[in-house]
Amino acid sequence: MVAVDPLLLDHHAPAATVIADKAYDAHRLRSGLARKGSRAVIPFRSTAKAPQALDRSLYAERNLIERAFNRLKDYRRLATRFDKLARNFAATVALIALRIWYLI
Repeated sequence: MVAVDPLLLDHHAPAATVIADKAYDAHRLRSGLARKGSRAVIPFRSTAKAPQALDRSLYAERNLIERAFNRLKDYRRLATRFDKLARNFAATVALIALRIWYLI
């Protein structure tokens, strides 16, 4: 089971929808998101006692994000995180994203 740090979710304003994979199927996470007013689009594990319906079209959007991260990881500088300062890392991500967008 994947442990989700609640402080990670407290740093930002609540999102309208949180999309995640089966690894994040935890009652604690779902209830925490519901308290904040966020909708959880997380498929239930096959061992779930009472699985609920999943918005498949919205969950399919997750694939776009996964592919974007995989394209970013093609660049060694970003994948190994050579930049130690957050501002430099953010600038590197922006430059690589711009290059990917321009080459497509």
